[in-house]
Amino acid sequence: MLKSNDELIAELAKLLTEQNYNPVVVANHRLYARAFLDYLVERDMPVAAVTPSQVEQYFCHAVQRFRMRYGRSPSPRWHRLPHTAICKLLQLAQGEWPPAAEIEPNAMLRHAICHEYEAWMRDERGLADVTIDALLREARRFLEWQSGRGRAPGLWELSVQDIDLYMDMRTRGLRRISLARVAACLRSLLRYLHRTGRIPTDLTPHVIGPMLYAYEDVPSTLDSSQIARVLAVTKKDGSARGLRDYAILQLLATYGLREGEICRLRLDDIDWRVVIFRGIRTPVEG
Repeated sequence: MLKSNDELIAELAKLLTEQNYNPVVVANHRLYARAFLDYLVERDMPVAAVTPSQVEQYFCHAVQRFRMRYGRSPSPRWHRLPHTAICKLLQLAQGEWPPAAEIEPNAMLRHAICHEYEAWMRDERGLADVTIDALLREARRFLEWQSGRGRAPGLWELSVQDIDLYMDMRTRGLRRISLARVAACLRSLLRYLHRTGRIPTDLTPHVIGPMLYAYEDVPSTLDSSQIARVLAVTKKDGSARGLRDYAILQLLATYGLREGEICRLRLDDIDWRVVIFRGIRTPVEG
């Protein structure tokens, strides 16, 4: 039995609500879907028979309307939000989208997941485009790797062992900081898959990436030429603060004192009689 346009819009809103979409996003998706259905009605196109090429024709039409209304072209990413709404609508109307004849099952699943994942990151989380692109690249890589292993199109049986195998594969040739980014991207995808019911268990705690420490890229020591340059620059400052800093650096570089020793150093700790009688110049004077 064919569903009316109002029934499809109601089912779309219910589906998005069940997937924990924000009410504002649900309302926007209803508007996008309604505009698409009105376009079909004007051209006497039944929604149950819509093809991918006809969807592309609709977006060309929508871009032309945008230009006429605002006097400029929309941004390259403008169509993504209505595209997600229309894909979900056509899934409800036709049972699957894109049509099975257009794309093989695994690729169709990856396509649907990535589109929905992108919309979730933009609408629900409000992430920047650069961040979304990075997360999507890793999502596509993981989904292609998983489907390329001869597994069933679904992700229901995804396990911790699968996650470990993928991370082992991605470890090759990557630095620790790059591998940490991979782990973060994979956690984001798995969190989304669990939230939307595509996998039964939250696997994010099992994605183990390398530990990164603050300032770990800062060298622990300076060579003699670098020390000389630091001292030469500091010595140019003749203010009280500059003299203090130069004295501290001299104590570090010449005598090898530790930070705590310098902080606790007091004038009484210096045997001034020996310094004066032997004519030894103090670090402060040097």
